[in-house]
This record gives sequence, C-alpha cells and structure tokens, in this order.
Amino acid sequence: MITPSPSFKDNLQQLPAIDSIARIFLIDGTDTVIATIENQPGKQGSVAVYQYLQATFGTLDAKAARHGLDVFGEHTADARNRPGAHPNIDRLVAIADGAEPLAIRIIVKDQT
Repeated sequence: MITPSPSFKDNLQQLPAIDSIARIFLIDGTDTVIATIENQPGKQGSVAVYQYLQATFGTLDAKAARHGLDVFGEHTADARNRPGAHPNIDRLVAIADGAEPLAIRIIVKDQT
C-alpha cells in the first residue's frame, strides 16, 4: 500500500502500470455493472487508482474509498467543490460517506 502525498501526479508514479487494462467495471451488490471506466486519455488516472484499489483492498468499501480519495490528492478537494466534475472521485466520496460498497472488475485488453 502506498502512502499518498498531496500530489496526484506523484501518487500516480507509485501505482502499477495500466497498459494491459481495457476498462474497469464497477459492480453493485446485485451483480449489475453500474459504471465503466475506459482506459483512454482523460480517464487513465482513474483506471490506475481503481486498479490499485482492487489489488490492495479487493473491494471498494469505505476504507478503500477513503484511501482512494487520498491517492487522488488535490483533485479530491476540486471534486468536493464541484460535484459532478469528477464522477470517479464523486463515487469514492459517496462510498466513504456510507453508500453501498462496489466490486471492481478489471477487464484486460484482448491479447490476440
């Protein structure tokens, strides 16, 4: 587990590579995919954080969400000030505040 700094950029450098990931599914308690995070520009930081949370915690519960908010560094304050601007951080805020935990499913790129 990393010890997050206030800088998202610095924290990202400590996370595993995401080259093999196509997308991440977030799944609720009824096994329904409620969100997808594609590995594409503008979302790659979120893919890295959510992959790391899955590897570290196994599930996205309140403890994992709080740690994820720390990893997002300065973006967490921006998300709290502008709800809706950072939906992948908003989701962590909601879970940290008591929303239902989610499963994180990593979908790897087709290797064929």
